[in-house]
Amino acid sequence: MFGGDITGRHEQLKAEVREFAETEVAPRVAHMEATGAVEHDLAWEIARRGWIGITIDPAYGGMGAGHVAKVLLIEELARVCGAMGAAAQASQLPVAMIDNFGSEDQRRRWLPPIAAGDVMPTIDVTEEVSGSQLGGMQGRARRHRGGWVLNAAKTHVGNSHIANLHCVVARTADSGPGSLSAFLVESDREGVSPLRPPVPAMALRGFSFGTVVFGDVWVPEENLLGADGDGRDVADSASVLNGRANLGAVSLGVHRATVETTLAFAAARERYGKPLSELSSVQQRLGQMVSNMMTAQTVLYTAADMLDRGARCDGHLMNAKLVNYELGTASAKLGMEVHAASGLFTDRPIERCFRDAHAMFAPAGTSDVQRLRLARLALGTGQPEWSQLFAAPTRAAVPQEVG
Repeated sequence: MFGGDITGRHEQLKAEVREFAETEVAPRVAHMEATGAVEHDLAWEIARRGWIGITIDPAYGGMGAGHVAKVLLIEELARVCGAMGAAAQASQLPVAMIDNFGSEDQRRRWLPPIAAGDVMPTIDVTEEVSGSQLGGMQGRARRHRGGWVLNAAKTHVGNSHIANLHCVVARTADSGPGSLSAFLVESDREGVSPLRPPVPAMALRGFSFGTVVFGDVWVPEENLLGADGDGRDVADSASVLNGRANLGAVSLGVHRATVETTLAFAAARERYGKPLSELSSVQQRLGQMVSNMMTAQTVLYTAADMLDRGARCDGHLMNAKLVNYELGTASAKLGMEVHAASGLFTDRPIERCFRDAHAMFAPAGTSDVQRLRLARLALGTGQPEWSQLFAAPTRAAVPQEVG
């Protein structure tokens, strides 16, 4: 599948996640789809199983299983429910922010409870006025009483109404490369509040990605993540190193569900006295869907494996997000064509797969953003590669059997 080996550890994890997804998550999908209800207890159960801390070093209580294992985990959850795959990845993303830029005191304070499932972090960067353009954000933090006072409204926050630790990037200077800073803000601090109840969305129903408001929130100096002015780097490094692969894994899980449900439908549905799957026009679509999925899988797992081995791989991670979204939505369209009118009804899984596949366009950068970054990387005009700045082969890069 990729440069490294699938180990007994990976196979055991895959079996554990698949059993959880099929026995605990699958029975609730219909309710989530019908109501848009956020399944707080399922998200916290994922955390309590240690899966948010899958990449956290064992020295801090984490699994230390690496990025291949993380991708496998997200894919298996998203195969059954895109919303739960999205929930898992959203809280894994800020782990990289703390791990890469946190002081040793911050790592020891926050990584063990995240690994234990007592703390669920999320990343609060996007604003309504600026979208993916970090330089356009208006949320501000100013020094006050030995700390900072934060005022910001962050939108599209993954696990917005579930998380109890927010990794917030805000403006601390008017302009320049060091004008943004990052802060760790506990959800129970005075002035922290979701703006409104979660709003049901077109896709990923059951996943909370809403607005969090920080109104005159005092944050102590020790909660500054990295140095004053590091905010852009904190956000960008986490988005490249974790966000691209994470969202690619959600896409791949939904992609796999798309292929599986379409194959099953084509084999069961009869036309002209024989299975739909025997029609050459249908076989052409099925074959293309399988090819799309195999390509997407290889691109994603190769990038994750390179990251585990400490290789230069920023471009591969960007491409993994791009390819998995583009091929996932292409397969979703083909799946709808095979289902024809039957695919329009909400009792067919393909209808949900079609919606969930398209939800992966914007997070961690649209396809246009990925192409732009890839072009700049190839031209040598992009930023330094984060995979080299934080290159550190994980323990998971060495094949290990479960003892």
